Amino acid sequence: MIDRRPAVIAQCHNVGDVVAAVRFAREHGLLVAVRGGGHSVAGLSMCDGGIVIDLSPMRGIDVDYTRRVARAEPGVLWGELDRAAQYFGLAASGGVVSHTGIAGLTVGGGFGWLARKYGLACDNLVSAEVVTAAGEVVTASAEANSELFWGLRGGGGNFGIVTSFEYRLHPVGPLVVAGSLYWTLEQASDVYRFYRQWTPRLSDDLSTGIGFWRTPNEHFVPQELRGVPMLSVVAVHVGPSIDEGERLVNELRAAVPPAFDDVRTIPYVAVNHMLDVPHGVRSYWKTVHVDTLSGELLGTLLELFKRAPSPDSQLYIEHALGAVARVADDAMAFSHRDAPYRIIVDALWNEARDDAENIAWAHEAGAALQPFATGTSYLNYVADTSEADVRRGYTEEKYRRLLALKSEYDPGNLFSLNLNIKPTSPNPREASQ
Repeated sequence: MIDRRPAVIAQCHNVGDVVAAVRFAREHGLLVAVRGGGHSVAGLSMCDGGIVIDLSPMRGIDVDYTRRVARAEPGVLWGELDRAAQYFGLAASGGVVSHTGIAGLTVGGGFGWLARKYGLACDNLVSAEVVTAAGEVVTASAEANSELFWGLRGGGGNFGIVTSFEYRLHPVGPLVVAGSLYWTLEQASDVYRFYRQWTPRLSDDLSTGIGFWRTPNEHFVPQELRGVPMLSVVAVHVGPSIDEGERLVNELRAAVPPAFDDVRTIPYVAVNHMLDVPHGVRSYWKTVHVDTLSGELLGTLLELFKRAPSPDSQLYIEHALGAVARVADDAMAFSHRDAPYRIIVDALWNEARDDAENIAWAHEAGAALQPFATGTSYLNYVADTSEADVRRGYTEEKYRRLLALKSEYDPGNLFSLNLNIKPTSPNPREASQ
């Protein structure tokens, strides 16, 4: 959906290249887009007439087994970091799709299959090497440039370009219980009622989501169920006991026997491929947080799903909390940790001629969900970049603090193609130069 033509693309191979690109952009007054994994649904990885600082060649990963940390460059994708860490039986808390870039996901929060047990990607960030808007290289951690470190963890790409991420790793796998269970739409209300009673008492070892989409048109799905609209629950158990994972999933199976069951023991490196969407699919998202899974919400979701103009579109509810909610709210910029459920409206289609009706459906769905919403959102799932949409991602107090940080580190808003926090006052040091 994004067809933008930059004046130049700087393909960076090291931090020196990034510094040169930033200084060149400042010298020539160029609009700057920063590309990590290129996974931005809003198209923020590309620009018209400016410079794209392309980090995709920076793919280095170094795992320190004794310290249980990994250093990864900003062009790395989650599937690549999974493979590198799993060689040592370890994993970084990341996302749910293998071809998501680590960079954008981490600075925006980073919710994924390990979040309920080990926290968000940003919760597990130990340090970051950052190229600032001034073209300087600094380290941000709890000990060095701590306010910048606070802002990087949830504040997005507003404050600089991270050229190295150091993550805390955790023992996971190599085998886990994971997969999807499917029910007919006639069974949806029974499954949904059980799911809302089941999730609050689940172990942090089990992460789940529930949603409406069509079954894959693949050989492992029974012929009569391929491409059929159904309700699905995705489950990933990362605890030390495979038997315990099976026991927990069996509670769901026993409550409402599924029409198709694809939960099994698989390698952890396969988990973040389960929900992969092929490149080239047109996409538009809306997202809200909700506190409860009411019957009225189910009815609204079901009606919206039936009206989706594309058979590929999805409505999905992520269950959060766990370790995410146990981090102190003021520890970092990321906000709204107490939201138990997150709904993602994921409009997916293939042809440009269908853009208007699919985007309109996503907007309709977003509006229809507002009566159930808390008024907050998770910015990594936001396709709109208005100030109002950005502000919903933070508490008022944190937004004010982020404004001050932006004004210090990027007073000229060089890094504007992001979920932007516009600076309100110049950096005193820069103003005096």
